[in-house]
Amino acid sequence: MDQVKYVHIDGRPVPIEGEKNLLDLIRKTGIEIPTFCYVSELSVYGACRMCMVEIEGRGLQTSCSTPPEEGLKVRTNTESVRQIRKVALELILANHERECTTCVKSTSCKLQDLSKKLGVDKVRFRSIQKPVPLDDGNPSIVRNPNKCILCGDCVRMCEEVQGIGAIDFAYRGHDVVVQPAFGKSLDDVQCVYCGQCTRVCPTGALTPKSEIDVVCKALQDPKKTVVVQIAPAVRVALGESFGYQAGELTTGQIVAALKMMGFRKVFDTCFSADLTILEEGNEFIKRLSSDLPLPMFTSCCPSWVKYVEQHHPDLIPHLSTCRSPQQMFGSMAKNVFAPELGIKKEDMVVVSIMPCTAKKFEAKRPEFVTDGAVDVDHVITTQELAQMINEHGIQFRGLKPESLDMPMGFKTGAGVIFGNTGGVMEATLRYVYEKVEKKTLENPDFHEVRGEAGIREAEVQLAGKTYKLAVIHSLANAKAIMAKIKSGEKKYHFIEFMACPAGCINGAGQPVSFDPGYRRNRTKGLYEADKMLQLHKSQDNPYLKELYAATLGEVGGVKAHHLLHTHYKARRRMKGKSMVIVDSKADDKLEVRVCVGTSCYLRGSQDLLHHLARHVADKGLQGQVQVKATFCFEKCDKGPTIKIGDKKISHCNMAQATAALDQAIEARLAGV
Repeated sequence: MDQVKYVHIDGRPVPIEGEKNLLDLIRKTGIEIPTFCYVSELSVYGACRMCMVEIEGRGLQTSCSTPPEEGLKVRTNTESVRQIRKVALELILANHERECTTCVKSTSCKLQDLSKKLGVDKVRFRSIQKPVPLDDGNPSIVRNPNKCILCGDCVRMCEEVQGIGAIDFAYRGHDVVVQPAFGKSLDDVQCVYCGQCTRVCPTGALTPKSEIDVVCKALQDPKKTVVVQIAPAVRVALGESFGYQAGELTTGQIVAALKMMGFRKVFDTCFSADLTILEEGNEFIKRLSSDLPLPMFTSCCPSWVKYVEQHHPDLIPHLSTCRSPQQMFGSMAKNVFAPELGIKKEDMVVVSIMPCTAKKFEAKRPEFVTDGAVDVDHVITTQELAQMINEHGIQFRGLKPESLDMPMGFKTGAGVIFGNTGGVMEATLRYVYEKVEKKTLENPDFHEVRGEAGIREAEVQLAGKTYKLAVIHSLANAKAIMAKIKSGEKKYHFIEFMACPAGCINGAGQPVSFDPGYRRNRTKGLYEADKMLQLHKSQDNPYLKELYAATLGEVGGVKAHHLLHTHYKARRRMKGKSMVIVDSKADDKLEVRVCVGTSCYLRGSQDLLHHLARHVADKGLQGQVQVKATFCFEKCDKGPTIKIGDKKISHCNMAQATAALDQAIEARLAGV
């Protein structure tokens, strides 16, 4: 049996029990060590210097990057430690925009919190920061560089957990900043709007974009009928903003608060999640018996969909054509429910309460505009709802629960578990099993697709055949799986993808929590909500049966497809002008453009670009030809693609490119 090893912390022996660093070991004793750049799910950075401790024989050390060793004698609050923490805070504050009272992160800002706890009441250093403009072009995220403290949490989250790398450090020394590539707006780079950067940002440098004002304005407009939908994950997280434990259901209180604010009807996104299951499950069954592409990918997560559009456009046909539950709800509310109320759809305002920042982007997609009217008008996050409740002076904890409105307030447990990773897969299996096996599913639980691992695989038997499934959360894991699918290493029939770690319960719009067990508790809350309902399978929802009988026709039918399905297309990863490879001052040169987007790049476009640049230089054609790298011709399944003058060439190789360029030059010289 291994002998227990100890570290002495402030004179007390503390056993080492698998902690990866002194910081975690110290926190286990009940001593809170301040940090900015330490997030347990990210790599150790050690830049903020706030977690300094004094180790006998070693002096001052960062506790986040020091592994525990037997016999170490650590002091956490010496005079030197206290002074270095205060100086570090003062230096950060010196270059920080200190409009704290009007900051969206006020009262929840780590910088503000630590300044108070450590007694920093003045800043002795002169600021060398020059104010820069707010970056608010992104539909989901606002970036305020003036509040950035260079902790790097957003950079590591975007790269390590999401595998995107839309934001990074630039420049050196006192000029260093965190920004998107080439100094562009966050909306002009490959950001997928997941907002996980805002979840880990300790200040107000990155925050979800607020739509509170436009929603309040709609509520005050007597000509508008404002209805609202509540996403599954919201009900197990909003209470945290008012003193409830993570995972506690507060659906009834949420309904009461929304009705006090003036919302005409309060509905449940779980209703349209049930609707999604019928359409998606039916689509999956059809794919199994046809030549349509497999594996089928879920399409409920807008960040995941945008990721496929940008990075794997050749796999877009694998995405389910089903709209997300949010967008199905909007379509039903405006095209079915509004006429039943005798309201023109342009006079109905549909508001969504979502755990997700990317839903703001999704609602604005042109695919979800019907006859000039958007299906979902505004999206507010769980955080924004908490702020609205406070702004209205509503005492949330004292509210008596009220009921959701029918018919779109009724749901089954299958719709509720959508908010968990694996929930969409399990809800689909509850439907598909009965349709394929043609018998009642007595136990609706599919534990094989539940869990916390970022990549989970399972097999199910249906009608004597074995089907391979996968459940993926976080885009870095999605990136790894997509590579294996393309190489043929992995073969599946159906895959659920969610961009946020642990799924929607951990969306960037949820209350930020530092409790290590908050994800597990929120997940547990949704599974318990499923158990408390009488119905657990989407196909048993009586209001859906009425909807199909009265309006939609058959599942997957013509009208259902028109109102509940959509399409996707290749999308640029980078907006803006092309990069000039061979410079030119003349305006009449032959323009040669080579796409260096992901799909074309993987097919060799970079080599093609350099070959053409060299060919132009070798022939002394710099005065006649301008070679550019561009980002997209929207022919991502036909790359590499180039354009010489007005002629596009797909599946282009070096010989074709050279011949086409020479031919174009000859034609210009001949005056053709």
